Amino acid sequence: MVERSSRLPSQRQVIELLEGEFARAGYDIEDVVIDTSARPPRIAVVADGDDGLDLDTIAALSRAASELLDDLDTSPYVLEVTSPGVDRPLTTPTHFRRARGRRVEITLTDGATVSGRLGDCGDETVALVVREGSRADLAVHEIALSTIVNAVVQVEFSPPNPRELELAGLAGEET
Repeated sequence: MVERSSRLPSQRQVIELLEGEFARAGYDIEDVVIDTSARPPRIAVVADGDDGLDLDTIAALSRAASELLDDLDTSPYVLEVTSPGVDRPLTTPTHFRRARGRRVEITLTDGATVSGRLGDCGDETVALVVREGSRADLAVHEIALSTIVNAVVQVEFSPPNPRELELAGLAGEET
């Protein structure tokens, strides 16, 4: 009888083992959380892609991750592959690019808070479609990423304003 190790892989080991397979499928590993206090222990892999993750993609990534992790000599664990969730702060140019067309709330280094629809995103700036003036006219403001302290996607329950989408560079596209 072979005795199995009671150890789990480290976060780094999981990332190194899975990142190639996830990248081939078009997804990035955003984070790996290993919870040894749960019973059984839990390995959560947070992944994201340009088009987000749907349930079929999560299932396929879970199967691939499970096959790769099963080759390790570890104790039993529960594997979860998930998306970052709407409450994840936007911290990299890639996060902002993937949130293009969504409403966001941004806190700037001067303490000001601005909300609007995210438009074009570069490596150093983002465009934000905002309402301004007493008539709530729409305007596009360029914001340097270096001036953003915090940014989060806002949940919307109504369809986006077509003019906002047009100014965000998404006319005729679904967000």
